[in-house]
Amino acid sequence: MAKPLILVSNDDGITAPGIRTLVRVAMKVGEVVVVAPDSPQSGMGHAITIGNTLRLDKSIALEDLGVEAYECSGTPADCVKLAKHHVLRDRQPDLVVSGINHGSNSSISVLYSGTMSAAIEAAIEGLPAIGFSLCDYGHGADFSHVEEYVEKIIREAIENRIPEKTALNVNFPKKSEEPIKGIKICRQARAKWQEEFDERLDPHNRKYYWMTGSFVNFDKGEDTDEWALVNNFISIVPCQFDMTAHHAISMINEEWNF
Repeated sequence: MAKPLILVSNDDGITAPGIRTLVRVAMKVGEVVVVAPDSPQSGMGHAITIGNTLRLDKSIALEDLGVEAYECSGTPADCVKLAKHHVLRDRQPDLVVSGINHGSNSSISVLYSGTMSAAIEAAIEGLPAIGFSLCDYGHGADFSHVEEYVEKIIREAIENRIPEKTALNVNFPKKSEEPIKGIKICRQARAKWQEEFDERLDPHNRKYYWMTGSFVNFDKGEDTDEWALVNNFISIVPCQFDMTAHHAISMINEEWNF
């Protein structure tokens, strides 16, 4: 029986430690092909390259793992598009996995996330997909405590399928002395980033800005991804790309004068 084909991508770039961990784990389950950005693309969301050329080259970044790998000059969404229509044009991946991201992509961060945009792009293309993130922003983050869970989730997704038009947003707590308590299937917490802009002057006395800020969670529910992570559970949020606010359709039809 042929091994399942797993496409791996990310947004931190092909040299990031997180993708190396994900590739090693995915290779335990199936045949792996990697198409990932050649440089960090964090916060790119679902951007695609339109006005510039795209380059796709064989990569040596993961050659010690013995995996077929390509690095792309574009965004995470570009990587998945090129993988499906060019690199794997004669083959259909059984699963697309993205990450493991260095930093949380819970709650509203899913909208800004390049990691999850790779997974969402796969779902748009009709492919089952998962985005993995670790709540540790350090380049030297320790992924060892999540490897067994990554493998379990990948196997479950292949064996029991992901619902159509859905991508899973998986977030892991940062490694601590307390062991992970388990996995929670959650909803996205109602929260936002409260931005601030640090104004500075360059050597030519021109203004420039650094965006800073803090994460504000308005949601007190115990069924959210934020609650799960704070309480040392792994959170899994099923995400869809249909952004229609269905509850608003009837209200606008009834109350607006068209």
